[in-house]
Amino acid sequence: MISGTSAGFGRRLAALLYDSLLLAALLMVYTAVALIFTQGRAVDEETAGPWLYVYRAGLLGVIGGYYVLNWLRSGQTLGMRAWHLRIVADSGKPVRLAAALLRFLCGLLAWPPAALGVLWLYLDPEHLAVHDRLSRTRVLYLTGS
Repeated sequence: MISGTSAGFGRRLAALLYDSLLLAALLMVYTAVALIFTQGRAVDEETAGPWLYVYRAGLLGVIGGYYVLNWLRSGQTLGMRAWHLRIVADSGKPVRLAAALLRFLCGLLAWPPAALGVLWLYLDPEHLAVHDRLSRTRVLYLTGS
């Protein structure tokens, strides 16, 4: 069982920004492979046809894979390690696949509208963001680290 305090918005945002640097590199590699494989058609809206949708789904797959695999393996992404954060289930145990996938999908909706779904943690009695509550997970700040 892992313990800590509920992570605030600043630490979550800092970890997200840290992760975005690594994700940018991963997405560049994915795009390079897509360009080679489709001879440049995958990213050109005029000539791509269905490849454009495959390419965009792959971008989302790379991002989702990064988060979900890291959460399942250690409960932490690289940015979360740097900011001493960890994802756990409500029970305090490691997160399972269904919860990690649900958390990622709900997180896609929580951040874009001015981070309102994440800022919700300041109104929630347990300091949980919307995607924390929906996926029955929580982000802990590991105070002993």
